[in-house]
Amino acid sequence: MEQRAAPAATGMSIQTWGLLALLGMIWGGSFFFARVAVAYIPPATLVLLRVGIAALALHIYIAGRFGIYPTLRARWREFLLLGLINNAVPHMLIFLGQTQIGAGLAAILNATTPIFTVLIANKMTEDEKLSSQKIAGCLIGLVGTAVLIGPRALAPFTGDSGPPLWAVLLPVLAAVSYGLAATYGKRFRGVAPPVTAAGQLTASTLLMLPVSFALDTPWQLSLPPLTAILAVLALALISTAYGYILFFRIMAAAGATNTSLVTLLVPPSAILAGMLFLGEELTPLGMLGMALVLFGLVVLDGRVFARFRRA
Repeated sequence: MEQRAAPAATGMSIQTWGLLALLGMIWGGSFFFARVAVAYIPPATLVLLRVGIAALALHIYIAGRFGIYPTLRARWREFLLLGLINNAVPHMLIFLGQTQIGAGLAAILNATTPIFTVLIANKMTEDEKLSSQKIAGCLIGLVGTAVLIGPRALAPFTGDSGPPLWAVLLPVLAAVSYGLAATYGKRFRGVAPPVTAAGQLTASTLLMLPVSFALDTPWQLSLPPLTAILAVLALALISTAYGYILFFRIMAAAGATNTSLVTLLVPPSAILAGMLFLGEELTPLGMLGMALVLFGLVVLDGRVFARFRRA
């Protein structure tokens, strides 16, 4: 998640579109990798491994550049809060939810992040107030979320044997946490993006160490199978460390607005991976909910309709 001002949106080259599609697959894959790993590794320890390995990789990549260490020393309290709401809490919520729900559903529910970001920014900032277009996009997206959650809420009365309500709600709460982080992250505008990424991941590693030790006593856990170990490495190195680097590269080339289109690419990627490799299925109601969430994001973005008005 970007934490500093980026260049204004520009037209995207074919190469940049390719990078954006790659990032969508990488971040969609994070839900798949997590679903594989969480079957063998408790959520708190999985979060620790994800952020810890990714933080180490980014520190190696940065190699002391961008004034990283003076920045970390001067702003360690802010990085702790950012690491809490942008990594530790949302990752923990998503992984807990994924002990009961599939990668595709988790990705769809978490795709509501821009909706909650807009709603939170309207309350907490002076320069990002709701417009009629934003209100419409939020309402459509929230209706889609309600369609996805609704059957779980009625399960006690209908006898539905699907995943429990709490598991479906957790990725939505993670989206709220990401929304808070996006708003709070504005104060990092003067910090080089790789430093912000490394700083928050370092902070979340320190936060998750006592949580993992207290909840899971990881030194007593059995060694997971090779598939789970590879999933953890992919989650940390590809979906997190490399994902951030790729994100910042696209941001520099195409601007924040164009880069935000990745939100539309993550759920289909996660759903496809879940269907191909985990045997997951998306119900007709799930397809409707996903369509409403994605349409809400398109309305929220506004560029498609702006082009129609100009035509």
